[in-house]
Amino acid sequence: MPETAPALLETAARAARAAATVLARAGRPTKDSALAAAAAALRRTAPALLEANAADLAAAPELSGAFRDRLTLTPSRIEAMAEALEEIAALPDPVGRVLAEWTRPNGLVMRRVAQPLGVIGMIFESRPNVAADAAALCLKAGSAVILRGGRESLHSVRAIHACLAEGLEVAGLPAACIQIAPSADRAFVGAMLGAAGLIDLIIPRGGKGLVNRVMQEARVPVLAHAEGLCHTYIHAAADPAMARAILANAKMRRTGVCGATETLLIDAAIAPGLLPLLVADLAALGCAFKADARAQNIVPGLPAASEADFGTEWLESILSIAVVDGVDSALAHIRRYGSEHTEAIVTEDAAAATAFLDGLDSAVGLWNASTQFCDGGEFGFGAEIGIATGRLHARGPVGLEQLCTYRYQVIGTGQIRPG
Repeated sequence: MPETAPALLETAARAARAAATVLARAGRPTKDSALAAAAAALRRTAPALLEANAADLAAAPELSGAFRDRLTLTPSRIEAMAEALEEIAALPDPVGRVLAEWTRPNGLVMRRVAQPLGVIGMIFESRPNVAADAAALCLKAGSAVILRGGRESLHSVRAIHACLAEGLEVAGLPAACIQIAPSADRAFVGAMLGAAGLIDLIIPRGGKGLVNRVMQEARVPVLAHAEGLCHTYIHAAADPAMARAILANAKMRRTGVCGATETLLIDAAIAPGLLPLLVADLAALGCAFKADARAQNIVPGLPAASEADFGTEWLESILSIAVVDGVDSALAHIRRYGSEHTEAIVTEDAAAATAFLDGLDSAVGLWNASTQFCDGGEFGFGAEIGIATGRLHARGPVGLEQLCTYRYQVIGTGQIRPG
């Protein structure tokens, strides 16, 4: 009889645990050589990767435009994957770093030292490049990873995994350091979520439905964000040309990424002159709108926004618009409707910018920059394994440092504790 999903998961996880023990002791040259070889394999097999991706796209003609964009590989995106692996290889090894050191009055030296998390389970949906980014970050951080991509990216992920496996072989590392789910059955996801003691951390990366399922069912610690409901706030002291350029990029560069702006907040003091220009800019790029009554009064003909619209992560060419009365009003709107992901203010007033950034609960705040900079590569992490919006362990783009935990080393000279 075929193995059940829990049995398949247990086999994979135990192999990952054994591989993680080896990987934790691997030096930087070994890990970096694996990443370099995997990057070379991605470039060499780019035609095969594109062919595999074409098979995925052909199998799902019903996908929305934004979803197809996330799923699609191109020569430039394959090259970006390879470059990300090389950038991660060039970063310092996060494992073994002394995070803090101090000496107690009795002479004991205390050290806090970074160490790998162990075995990571990565559950993602349509973006096949996540497989490469996640595997590379876990490898460099000394943890084994089990990748479970969505059905829609099955062929693409298998082709990418073959390149990663080649890198492991070249470096002499166990193949089980990077595994892909042996089954596309949803039951395998359930097995991962219930694998307490086998998997140390689950990271979901996908839509709200996936993340909600993970958060509800997981018996393993989870690092996640449920939505990327990001806001761009154009303050009364904004430079108009800068505001137009930033908003167009924040909304329309790639509408399907979690850092895309979903709501424009604009101060009432400048809205009559600037809002018509912003709407015209985005409309020319194919954007549609949902506007509150104040915005409709300024730009007649804008469709009305419902209460639910301001709480919607569109992930497509739709922008919600609200007119606000200063920094406090903008922050109140964000707290009411936002997902604590990424928010931006555009202003030439440093005091207003400081008040906005200090007043946010969100993981990332930007001043005079596009929300689409919420990305591990742009933060200098080489890549990211995801964005975290929780309050524990990590927030914002998750890179190498955030994929490590720590332990303590205590060095003595014969001290004993008095009774």
